[in-house]
Amino acid sequence: MPAGSIKDAFDESFATYRSEIEASFQDYLPHPRERPQRLHEAMRYSMEAGGKRLRPTLTLAVAELYFARAKAVPAALAVECIHTFSLIHDDLPCMDNDDLRRGKPTAHHQFDEPTALLAGDALLAFGFSLIAREYQSNPTLAVRLIQELSTACGGDGLVGGQMEDILAEKQPPTAEQLDYIHRHKTAALIEKAMTLGALIGDAGEKDLKIIREVGQEIGLAFQIIDDILDETADAETLGKTPGKDAASGKATFVALFGLEEARNKANKLSAQAINKLKSLPGNTNFLVNLVQRMQNRIS
Repeated sequence: MPAGSIKDAFDESFATYRSEIEASFQDYLPHPRERPQRLHEAMRYSMEAGGKRLRPTLTLAVAELYFARAKAVPAALAVECIHTFSLIHDDLPCMDNDDLRRGKPTAHHQFDEPTALLAGDALLAFGFSLIAREYQSNPTLAVRLIQELSTACGGDGLVGGQMEDILAEKQPPTAEQLDYIHRHKTAALIEKAMTLGALIGDAGEKDLKIIREVGQEIGLAFQIIDDILDETADAETLGKTPGKDAASGKATFVALFGLEEARNKANKLSAQAINKLKSLPGNTNFLVNLVQRMQNRIS
């Protein structure tokens, strides 16, 4: 297939996944006029602000390998709710104190700090209640999905990674610290997003192991690429304020290894992920092309 045709097919597939995810907002999220109205407005504002929808797309794309795409929509939405909760809280004045997210004013600027805090709390709780409700006909699956996702966002996941990130500010990070921060703060949720799709598709243990490894590799590569773009891209490209990591003394791969070595690490992780994806059943072209697109952002 010519390169242009591959690009068009990928773009069409990504747009379809994104449309399915965003359409699910209307089916599942609380209505903005439902009491407490301001809270629900803030939840909707942050969810509807845009973004790549990478994590829920990974849930649907993996589930599709096992012919379970439609069944995975509520789980994909739960992943996006939890991701958005983490963004709202990361942007708060007590954390990164950012002005922009997904190209729009952050929730605490659009509303106020208490409302943003509570909207994040509500989205976190809603993600788990959505899974419990929508998969209650299969309690074994529901429990396993909740176990996986809770691991991704608690002290063993993104919250723990965020804590270590704060502790590492304004001091030279070690390679071990940096690996821990990014595997927990970023890669954990990406890995679990893929794992949820595999569990819903009833994937075997061999495939689950591969998918977990790929999720970690994609997640770490994604964070390294984000570190690089924070140094090299503008606000329009990023959808958030560039240069914030360096200004805040954040522990980043660029700060520790420099731009060239950071690129090499991202490319190596991406290559490993692609090789493993090709060993999975079904048509993995979309997932392979997704990893390649991530790489191209820093080429």
